[in-house]
Amino acid sequence: MQFDPKQMDVKDYTDAMLNWLRGKGKILVVVHDNPDPDCLASAMALRHLFVMKLNIDAVISFSGMIGRSENLAMAKELEMPLTPFDLLDLKEFQVVCMLDTQPGTGNNSLPPDKRVDIVIDHHPMREGSKGCRWIDIRQDYGVTATILFEYLAAQDVYISTKIATALYYAIKSETQDLGREANLPDREAYTRLSPLTNKKLLYEITHPKLPIENFETLHTALEHTRIYGTLLVSNLHDVSFPEVVAEMADLLLRLEGIDTALCMGHYSNELVFSMRTIRHDLNLGEVIRRLVHGMGLAGGHGMSAGGKIGNLPEDPEKIMKMENLVVDRLLKELGLEGQESRPLLME
Repeated sequence: MQFDPKQMDVKDYTDAMLNWLRGKGKILVVVHDNPDPDCLASAMALRHLFVMKLNIDAVISFSGMIGRSENLAMAKELEMPLTPFDLLDLKEFQVVCMLDTQPGTGNNSLPPDKRVDIVIDHHPMREGSKGCRWIDIRQDYGVTATILFEYLAAQDVYISTKIATALYYAIKSETQDLGREANLPDREAYTRLSPLTNKKLLYEITHPKLPIENFETLHTALEHTRIYGTLLVSNLHDVSFPEVVAEMADLLLRLEGIDTALCMGHYSNELVFSMRTIRHDLNLGEVIRRLVHGMGLAGGHGMSAGGKIGNLPEDPEKIMKMENLVVDRLLKELGLEGQESRPLLME
């Protein structure tokens, strides 16, 4: 059943989904690799819903690593129960849920032949999701966490301080304090959750101590950034964790005169990309898929997107050619072919 707000409300949909789940057995909640606050908070809220309404303690699993300091602080301070995907025996689970990702996107580690029963996401519908039993994909929402907040509210489930703090921070970080791709439901959830949050925990999450690798990466980014008119392109080369690529894209987009930023970095034999823009006439999810077409996988939405190219060749020159091809494709997409570039830092 696909959720359609024109056909039913959230209460009716979640009632039907919960009734279907009764007696089904163990539940696995899969979030995307190298999880961010949105998928972590969403998983925490869905697990809470299952505990409160079904008395079932679902398992939350991910692959990759939580590298960004804020995300690590979030998982620690909110005591999130997370299980590495490699430690699971998938045969033990009768129900599989996917949050903030979808089958076949390439950014989660669930085997392609494993059935997915429930998909909840705010990214465009992928072909692999159409065969799932329960589909709630709302592209007009800025955050998956907003959908899960609506589930808890519709089911009249008590929202604890930690759940509220997780959901609030997810909306805050994903939408940049409601300044990026936040719609009315996101603003309403943000407002309703705010008085329920623990402000001390929020401070600990948003102001963590940073490892020296962050500053080393920033140094590399500043030295290897080129500017093409209003476009900024930065090559971070080797990075200590993949999320830092998105972190640098967020930071560099703030440069005066820049409206679009592309950052790339090498991690674990992959070339990782992240794009950000303040332009409302671009759909970065579509743009970045064209940039890596024939080489890798990518996705996202209007103002924020990411992707990766795997199995990098050992030859540095071949890697450089791939990087240059992506940049050339982006310049063509933005009508900047032939645009002279300049370094961010002048020698």
